[in-house]
Amino acid sequence: MTLQTPNIAVRVVRIEQASPLIKRFTLQAADGGPLPAFSGGSHVIVQMPTASGLIHNAYSLLSSPFQLQQYQIAVRREEASRGGSAFMHEHLAEGDILQISPPNNLFALHASSGRQILIAGGIGITPFMSQMEELQASGAAFALHYAFRSREQAAFVDELTARYGEHCHFYDAAKGEQCNVAGLLQQMTGQDHVYVCGPQSLIQAVQAAGEAQGIPPARLHWEQFAASTQGGEAFTVVLARSGREIRVEGEQSILQAIEQDGSVAVDCLCREGVCGTCEVAIVQGEAEHRDQYLSEEEKAAQKSLLICVSRARTSRLVLDL
Repeated sequence: MTLQTPNIAVRVVRIEQASPLIKRFTLQAADGGPLPAFSGGSHVIVQMPTASGLIHNAYSLLSSPFQLQQYQIAVRREEASRGGSAFMHEHLAEGDILQISPPNNLFALHASSGRQILIAGGIGITPFMSQMEELQASGAAFALHYAFRSREQAAFVDELTARYGEHCHFYDAAKGEQCNVAGLLQQMTGQDHVYVCGPQSLIQAVQAAGEAQGIPPARLHWEQFAASTQGGEAFTVVLARSGREIRVEGEQSILQAIEQDGSVAVDCLCREGVCGTCEVAIVQGEAEHRDQYLSEEEKAAQKSLLICVSRARTSRLVLDL
């Protein structure tokens, strides 16, 4: 489970205010060389040294996969930040060095002769920006449907319009405009694929519309921009190999608590309970599973859990770490 992938040192060369709540960060390799190749929909995990310890957050790459001299990410300032977005918005400056993971893609485009339909809500626009670079370069048929609370709070609208023109459709809630998800899916042909990223409510609306219309699950793809952990009671995790005990607070994930403790290295490529890289065997105790990776049978067996989103039903949880 512990992949311990090597980090990449990058320098922050530009910080832009993309909207009142969103900043765009341009990163270049600290050694001046090219960065690793990536495909549209990829993300990197940024390591942030905060006062409470290291925080690791995943951010989609916005920049073109064809330009590897720099990466770009966008970060929304969250009111209830646990330290990540606050660090990026308030403490990071141009010239600073960050450590990031190599790119990983859990939201890749699928080869198809049909259209690629991209549905974004708010900051969920980010993975689609690199995907559209690939789609336009290949001459593929695609359409972006981007919903946001207001034009003032939306990021990248002018940039998207200038680059992709009639491929883009915008929905401003402040003007009473809504994206008719069911209507979009009704227009799908047998080779079309749909991708959605944004709030859980938007993802669920696409899933429900797809199921109602009998669209095969293989043609519906989604990515959450934040793990849907609702928190819970605090509990203690015991690392079986060392006997070390770590307290996991109510609004903290097991992964975050272990990272802040720093006594053992763990990896997680998604931090959203979908990729399975942080699966850990349960030695003692019972898990409250919140992932989208394990089957219902595996969850009931209580043999393992994904530490990025799942929690404990017992006051102590002993893990094979």
